Amino acid sequence: MPSRRKSSSDASLAGKKTALAKTSTTATESNPALVTDLRQIILSAREQVARAVDSGLALLYWSIGHRIRTDVLKEKRATYGKEIVSAVGRQLAVEFGDGFSDKNLRHMIRFAESFPEPVILQSLAAKLSWTHFKSIIYLDDPLKRDFYAEMCRIENWNTRTLREKIDSMLFERTALSKKPAKLAEMELAKLRADDRMTPDLVFRDPYILDFLGLKDTYVERDLETAILREIEGFILELGAGFAFIARQKRMTIDNEDHYLDLLFYHRHLRRMVAIELKIGEFKAAYKGQMELYLAWLDRHERAANEEKPIGLILCAGKKDETIELLDMEKDGIRVSSYWTEALPKDLLQKKLHQAVAIARANLAARQPETEIMKAHLPPTTSPEPSPGAPTRKQGQFLAFIHEYMLRNERNLAPTHAAFQKFFDLTPPSVNSMLIRLEQRGFIKRAPGQARGIQLVITPDFLPPLDRKFKF
Repeated sequence: MPSRRKSSSDASLAGKKTALAKTSTTATESNPALVTDLRQIILSAREQVARAVDSGLALLYWSIGHRIRTDVLKEKRATYGKEIVSAVGRQLAVEFGDGFSDKNLRHMIRFAESFPEPVILQSLAAKLSWTHFKSIIYLDDPLKRDFYAEMCRIENWNTRTLREKIDSMLFERTALSKKPAKLAEMELAKLRADDRMTPDLVFRDPYILDFLGLKDTYVERDLETAILREIEGFILELGAGFAFIARQKRMTIDNEDHYLDLLFYHRHLRRMVAIELKIGEFKAAYKGQMELYLAWLDRHERAANEEKPIGLILCAGKKDETIELLDMEKDGIRVSSYWTEALPKDLLQKKLHQAVAIARANLAARQPETEIMKAHLPPTTSPEPSPGAPTRKQGQFLAFIHEYMLRNERNLAPTHAAFQKFFDLTPPSVNSMLIRLEQRGFIKRAPGQARGIQLVITPDFLPPLDRKFKF
């Protein structure tokens, strides 16, 4: 009898569970939008928590490395410093685990050495994980470290992508690497402050197209077809921000049809990118052809809020003196070579390092460094703001803070969400701007208070807001 009652009870319980499940399913099916929204909220919150943990760990490791570096390794006796680090690592590993072993402490020390500015680090830590930083800190060139860190932040590379970019020597393939160090530093500082990409950061030379599988002899149409077949790989090699628009874009000029090989749009540059494919070496006639395409796109296709189109001529080989004499960059035209077969890493490094050294030497021979710097500064009709004046973008941020606080009953500063909504920016971009404003002495921020912002600049010096304010 007891077993029968138990069996009957189990069956009843199972029936209730089945009925409840059916009811839940029916209720869920009747509210698909609600479930979708809640799922998105949960996933977004998880992502934010994970990002906050990554950021907190990176800042913790930097603090540890900075403390050891300043308090211990400043000792002249290097052996003594190593002994201290080893002893501290053993003690911390017992209490907190292997993540604080002497080996990892040395990573943290290197981290603090590579990124000595805590304000810059805070902006990077919002987007980069500790694994990202470990891939960057052992690069030998500070410019190279800054480049990969900022590109990770802007383009949201995962650690695998970062390693691939480093292995393919992306930095050495950009125009930035071929500039004098001071000019490259200026461009990276501008990227850090304004989150604005420039063609020197976007375009590279050479492009490595070994994934196309082209062997022996081929014609331009074969190259174009292979690119379209492997469009995902091609866009990955071009870099983040590119979107494919058209192939063989027809342009009718004086009743004659012309065809551009490939047309892309670059989200960060906010402009169309026209690409012409050539299987031989660069010829001077290619410049006129590209100028015609760019003029047509500028007149017939460019939207009101876009920058002027820019052109990229991809050739199997380059003639450096011809390209230098034509001076095409002022006309918005870049020339790059492409390789259909990847070189061994040591040979790739040798060729690219030679190319960078030759480009820098040629630039220095043509112009003294002071003239190079002047040539890349804004024209005298639009002077660089003085150290005491905010830039236009900074002025808009400051004006928004002032207007917001005037309209707030408790005189509170805007929330990060308010900045994001008004300026259509991401959280890291807002944080980066607030850090920059604090660095320049325009605001003060109370530690640990999300809305603890105080304007230091006199409101009389603030510009009017470019768009209508809605509180």
